[in-house]
Amino acid sequence: MPPGAFSFRDFVSPETASRLLAEVDANPWRDDLKRRVQHYGWRYDYRARQVTQDLRLGPLPGWLAPLAEAVGVEGGFGAIPDQVIVNEYLPGQGISAHIDCVPCFGPVIASLSLGGMVEMEFRHAATGVRRSHVLPEGSLLVLSGPARYEWTHAIPARRSDVIEGVRTARTRRVSLTFRSVTQTP
Repeated sequence: MPPGAFSFRDFVSPETASRLLAEVDANPWRDDLKRRVQHYGWRYDYRARQVTQDLRLGPLPGWLAPLAEAVGVEGGFGAIPDQVIVNEYLPGQGISAHIDCVPCFGPVIASLSLGGMVEMEFRHAATGVRRSHVLPEGSLLVLSGPARYEWTHAIPARRSDVIEGVRTARTRRVSLTFRSVTQTP
């Protein structure tokens, strides 16, 4: 992993992961992207690449609040994250290489993986150096420092990954990405 990235392999138990997936699936999905998403706290405007005051959705729901508090403490946020985006990835879906909006979100980004395992790819924006990391169910990936600002992260759109030398078919994966909104024009 890049400097400034770390992972908690079993941040939530399999039972908690199942409960969280049930909560996610009980809520409505937006399908205006190539993948389904849910926004909590604040909605992120993908086209304008910003968060504005009119995109405030309110406090995190009760089922997310304790998790956000735990992520804030363990992830080194310094406060409770106030924005969560839920992304659903079906086999063959991914997300292009990006650095989360710098003026929009604080210095720490954390993503909890539920469901299927996937390989995330990192690339240093200036040098092109590449690294990868497998995200198993229940793991929490935290990006700060160089990993937050100097490295892109992506999930290639494919139906399988090679994990520990074995080609592994992807299954449905849901990520909960925690961020703190810092700037709203």
